[in-house]
Amino acid sequence: MENNEFNSGSFDSQEDFRSSQPVEPLSPIQTKPKKRPVFRAAVSVVLVLALVAGGCALTYSVINSQWQKKAQMDAQAISQMQKKLDSLQVTPTENLSYSDEAGMMSPKMVYQSNARSVVGISAAVQTVSYAGQTRQGTSTGSGFIITENGYVVTNYHVIEGATSVTVVIDNDEEYEAEVVGFDALNDVAVLKIDGKDLPAVTLGSSDELSIGDMVVAIGNPLGSLTATLTVGYVSGKDRQVSTDSKTVINMIQTDAAINSGNSGGPLFNMRGEVVGITSAKYSGTTSSGASIEGISFAIPIDDVMGIIGDLRDFGYVTGAYLGVTVQDTDASAAALYGLPTGAYVVSVVDGGSADRAGVQPKDIIIGLGEYEVSNRTELTRFLRKFKAGDTTTITVIRSGERVTMDITLDEKPKDLNSSAAITPTEPSMPQDGSFDEWYKYFFGENKNS
Repeated sequence: MENNEFNSGSFDSQEDFRSSQPVEPLSPIQTKPKKRPVFRAAVSVVLVLALVAGGCALTYSVINSQWQKKAQMDAQAISQMQKKLDSLQVTPTENLSYSDEAGMMSPKMVYQSNARSVVGISAAVQTVSYAGQTRQGTSTGSGFIITENGYVVTNYHVIEGATSVTVVIDNDEEYEAEVVGFDALNDVAVLKIDGKDLPAVTLGSSDELSIGDMVVAIGNPLGSLTATLTVGYVSGKDRQVSTDSKTVINMIQTDAAINSGNSGGPLFNMRGEVVGITSAKYSGTTSSGASIEGISFAIPIDDVMGIIGDLRDFGYVTGAYLGVTVQDTDASAAALYGLPTGAYVVSVVDGGSADRAGVQPKDIIIGLGEYEVSNRTELTRFLRKFKAGDTTTITVIRSGERVTMDITLDEKPKDLNSSAAITPTEPSMPQDGSFDEWYKYFFGENKNS
């Protein structure tokens, strides 16, 4: 038993002994980092690249499809545009802006077709000064050939007072010209030269012109710049312009340059037809000092076609004649007092067409046939629409009442240069006054007659 106890005690002693010994600290267990396999990393990279490549391919496919559709649409649009251009049949020449189908020309083509038909005119004139001295001078202008056998149209003021007239064609062919006839108040003259197979113009219609239409003038500005071309547009129609003879003529306004020496030359439309006779130009400055440029005028060819025919065939105008002297009513006074506007009859020729119809002095002519008349210029213009012997109607205001009468028009006497009456100097219209004074002037003493 002792041994057991000993052993037991010994055991305890040893245990106590061991526990009393210093114990070395345990070293921490070092865990090695796990290493991913290279294969897994490579697979990840491949998957990412595949996704990126797939996205790019999809994006490319969508964009490429859209571009293909756009290219197809552009190709169709270009094809349609080319078809439209082909249908226009425009050739790459000077007439790019004009349709051959419509018969239009470029300014160059108008010039090439008509330059030889435009002539220069030189007139030897003789004038007498206020002191009674006789002076010799030269008047220059333009004209155009209307027949192959040598009839030429120009302005009257170009050959007014001429003792001799020379016509120049192509700047080298000179012809002595005969003055066949003229109408001073409408500023038209017809000449004749001895020639055959001459290049004649084609006469068009000024009534067909519209504001904004392109026009071409050919003439001899300054009397030395022969066959000069200027281009412009129709700026206005039915302009009432006073001429050197103090008459008022209905004119076309254009911004085509017209200078001294252009007078009497042709104004062409873009079909190469004469639609006017270049006649006047406004230039200088206004009272306020503003300069005036680009305002030129031409006589409408339709207004003088009958006059030209009469002058060529008879040497004078055989047009219709009313047999009255008229003057304009005062528009402002008429508006103020409620009076009509028209051509105020000053006198009536005994036995003339107006007298036979029953027209009386102090009548106000407001209509001739289908045309409404508001002034004497319009009466002159509309009278040209008729021939001697025509029967129509004339409408007047008489004592406040409208009266319409039948009238058979006479032939204008040979010694008159206009197709309507001239403006008298007497009686003059009152410049102011009461309503009774104006009424008395227009309608006479008896308001109720």
